[in-house]
Amino acid sequence: MPTCSVFIATSLDGFIARRNGELDWLPGSDGTPGDEDYGYKSFVDSIDALVLGRKTYELASSFPEWPYTGKRVVVLSHRYPRTLHAISENAEGTALAPRELLSELESRGVRHVYVDGGTTIQSFLREGLIDELTITRIPILIGDGIPLFGSCGRDIRLRHLSTQAFSSGFVQCRYAVENAGSPGP
Repeated sequence: MPTCSVFIATSLDGFIARRNGELDWLPGSDGTPGDEDYGYKSFVDSIDALVLGRKTYELASSFPEWPYTGKRVVVLSHRYPRTLHAISENAEGTALAPRELLSELESRGVRHVYVDGGTTIQSFLREGLIDELTITRIPILIGDGIPLFGSCGRDIRLRHLSTQAFSSGFVQCRYAVENAGSPGP
């Protein structure tokens, strides 16, 4: 089974976006490039494929440049059939269950998957399919929004790998998922 990693930013109060999906609180959302990429390029260079939720895919599709050029992108949505099929020149769509999708990707030679999008991350966590989480906390409280984590139906134990503080005030923590491979009840 491919290794699955999450690389995501949250507000200090744990939200990945506002309720309406807006990221206007996230530095760089105004199009102003920052001086630091916080390890993102190196991380993306290490992956073979991305699995995104439909809303995350739609957001990425609205960027001036497609951010995942050269990477296999699979969009999970109940709107699609279970088989992988082209939804754009940049991505395939499917309604496969996470474990089935990883088996399909493995048969295509994929070894490392970047999982992104709140609901998608939560479903992979519930199935015990996430191996590592990199969470960058942005020093802002937005008070309400889409949380990174939801009900998992069980405890998910993490092992701290590293923490890095940046001069911007961002704090990035990496965790290994201790019980990866163990689906919830």
